Amino acid sequence: MREEKYDLESLLRGRTLRVYYELLSLREPIGPRQLQRKLGLSSPSLAAYHLDKLVEFGLVRCDRGVYSVEEVVQVGVLKQFIFIGRLALPRHLFYAVFFSATLITYLVMYPQPLTFANVVAWLLGIIASGVCWYETVRVFRSRP
Repeated sequence: MREEKYDLESLLRGRTLRVYYELLSLREPIGPRQLQRKLGLSSPSLAAYHLDKLVEFGLVRCDRGVYSVEEVVQVGVLKQFIFIGRLALPRHLFYAVFFSATLITYLVMYPQPLTFANVVAWLLGIIASGVCWYETVRVFRSRP
């Protein structure tokens, strides 16, 4: 299993990874021509080539020229995403929302004078939120 995952990690990259990501995001069967239009590939045969590679890897199945996801694997940049239906959300998004909501709640519910302890609490909340939002944006931009 570990060797198989390592092989997938090395084989699933570039356009093939992009095609797989698109299939994961769509969550519905798609043909090569629709995929070619959606991804802006040069021809349907190029889309079919990458789809056939995914079938060969055992990640996608083909039923009468229509392809759908057979197995979901988390390799490469896909490890950084959580798939909820058609949404691919960066994992850091949940932390960013949590820290931001906590900070806002603290500021609204407990308005206190400027003391050293309050300034430290505000700074920690701001830094934690900022780091999480930065990582969320960075991962979102690195999607295939």
